[in-house]
Amino acid sequence: MERKDEGLKALGNFTKYSMDYDPGVLETFENKFPEKDYWVRFNCPEFTTLCPITGQPDFGEILINYIPDRRMVESKSLKLYLFSFRNHGGFHEDCVNTIMRDLIKLMDPKYIEVTGFFKPRGGISIFPYANYGRPGTKYEQLAASRFATHE
Repeated sequence: MERKDEGLKALGNFTKYSMDYDPGVLETFENKFPEKDYWVRFNCPEFTTLCPITGQPDFGEILINYIPDRRMVESKSLKLYLFSFRNHGGFHEDCVNTIMRDLIKLMDPKYIEVTGFFKPRGGISIFPYANYGRPGTKYEQLAASRFATHE
């Protein structure tokens, strides 16, 4: 099946940016190798959101690692989704957990982890980390192991 036949709307079309948090822009495509475990990594070094208290911009880097199952997130739609946080007020920890929750709901991965590396505000950097492994599987054990050894 060609990518154009998968019903993707963002890929190859004019880019329309959402001005507030919008998980509806996320799209998936079929994983051609669901029987194989492999890592997919996305790095967004220019993530921005707004402090929900002051309204000032927060800058950071978002790292997403996942082991796909049947569906995978399409990268342009992920970029548009992450951009939709630009005018959204959210604490760093909330952003990381929201991103992970939305990606789990979207594609039901075997395993996923999301890390935020936020620039200092008031002299303190915050690096929230969240992960998930499908319950009752070896991926749940992987999540527990990686969480226990996370630095």
